[in-house]
Amino acid sequence: MAEEASRKATIRCAFCATLNRVDLDRADARPKCGECGRPILVDRPVKIAGDDFDRTVLEAEVPVLVDFYADWCAPCKIVAPVMDEIAQERSGSLLVAKLDTDRAPQISARYGIRGIPTMILFHSGQEVGRVVGADIAGLRELADRLLRP
Repeated sequence: MAEEASRKATIRCAFCATLNRVDLDRADARPKCGECGRPILVDRPVKIAGDDFDRTVLEAEVPVLVDFYADWCAPCKIVAPVMDEIAQERSGSLLVAKLDTDRAPQISARYGIRGIPTMILFHSGQEVGRVVGADIAGLRELADRLLRP
């Protein structure tokens, strides 16, 4: 299938903020930033901002699970370790991202985020599922949604 031939995403380097096109099929090879040479860690949630949301999430060639959160939110802190686990378990087949709703209110408004945490699964630039609140079982089911035959 052509869809599985390419599994790339654009990810901002956590160290120098350079955008890098990363081949997630080679996630085990520990991709490095083309600018600073530091690792781009795709086996954990990557932080995204409002200005790179479309490029990182909507243009990704893999499904992207986005955690809309805020640092002050207690339920968000409950969900965070589960998002870490999902990122590690699905590294290479699913990109896990975190978006701080306080820093990107325009993206939150675009997707009708009314409560946090809200986790949205995107595939081919479209929302394909959503879980609101600290629903761990629902979150795991959402992460598995595109892996089912």
